[in-house]
Amino acid sequence: MTDKMKIAFVIPWYGDIPGGAEAECRLTAENLQKSGVDVEILTTCVKQFLSDWNTDYYKEGTYIENGITVRRFIVRKRDTNKFDQVNFKLMNNCSISPIEEQIYMENMINSDNLYSYIRDHGNEYDYFFFIPYMFGTTYYGSQIYPHKSILIPCLHDESYAYMDIFKDMFKDVKAVIYNSEPEKELANQIYDIKGHQLVLGAGMNTDISHNGQRFREKYDLKDDFLLYAGRRDSGKNVSMLLEYFTRYKESYGGELKLILIGKGEIDIPKGHQHDVIDLGFVPPQDKFDAYAAATLFCMPSLNESFSIVIMEAWLCGTPVLVHAGCEVTKDHCIKSNGGLYFGDYDEFEECVKYFLTHPTKRDLMAQNGKKYVIGNYSWETVIRGYKNLLGVV
Repeated sequence: MTDKMKIAFVIPWYGDIPGGAEAECRLTAENLQKSGVDVEILTTCVKQFLSDWNTDYYKEGTYIENGITVRRFIVRKRDTNKFDQVNFKLMNNCSISPIEEQIYMENMINSDNLYSYIRDHGNEYDYFFFIPYMFGTTYYGSQIYPHKSILIPCLHDESYAYMDIFKDMFKDVKAVIYNSEPEKELANQIYDIKGHQLVLGAGMNTDISHNGQRFREKYDLKDDFLLYAGRRDSGKNVSMLLEYFTRYKESYGGELKLILIGKGEIDIPKGHQHDVIDLGFVPPQDKFDAYAAATLFCMPSLNESFSIVIMEAWLCGTPVLVHAGCEVTKDHCIKSNGGLYFGDYDEFEECVKYFLTHPTKRDLMAQNGKKYVIGNYSWETVIRGYKNLLGVV
């Protein structure tokens, strides 16, 4: 391979979207471009996940965003009702038939113009990286040139992962890149993967600026607090965190607070409006300052393939508390010795009490976590892994 290598990331939507596969794709593409790899983005005209997948927010065409060529293609119109009927079954862990799997994929987000572009211009690219696994852009796009296709699945232990329709996709691609060892283990339990496999994780900016005192002064906070940052959908298990926290407060009282940062509606339990502070969306610097000010950061999600937010918390000097049911975040805590994990309310209670009463151990866990992130997920380390895969020096 030469330094003239050209690659494309294929993703359903692209832009300055915080968190998740979207942020991983954008930041990986930008850092690969800075390192000398010619990178493009192939995506649809849909704005983001929460948008109407039948609506083209952007005009079809070629854009330059932060130095990256972004090619956007109009979406194929879909039957939302048919999709929702099948998706409802999957969300409730019900089995579906092969015909329903096909209905699901055909009425996912798709772009015929995108697929035609890949087919017609495939010889111009050395590799196509498809992220994440469950969307039409990945399923259909990766089948066009499977020998040039690399998956970044962001796989969770969820009903979608067990659909038979994905089995050939995982088997036929050139390689699969994982964000964690548990994700790789899960993939190999489900699929017969023939291509190269490697765990690279998501790259992190390891020199985050943060000031906890600035956050406390801005929001007039004097007490210890637990922090959650991220989306408030059901998959993130925020309702359970609220339940456990309010039970803890009812048992022990005191001035301990729970602060929530991020988008999404949330119902604060009655009688606890003073204990639970919902700041909603805040500027990035406020988020980093919040990590630094928090007594601990709690990520209760059961489905993560990496979890950028717990890495950010460690980089800002705060230990983490995660759900034992999420193998990925639990694995990060065990390997780093940077946090604790709980499986039920009693364990949650004991973990919170431990953090509150052992400040020295709490600080040590935060230091361990920071070392873990810097040692494994700096952009220098992650980009080196990508370039080794590509054969680029």
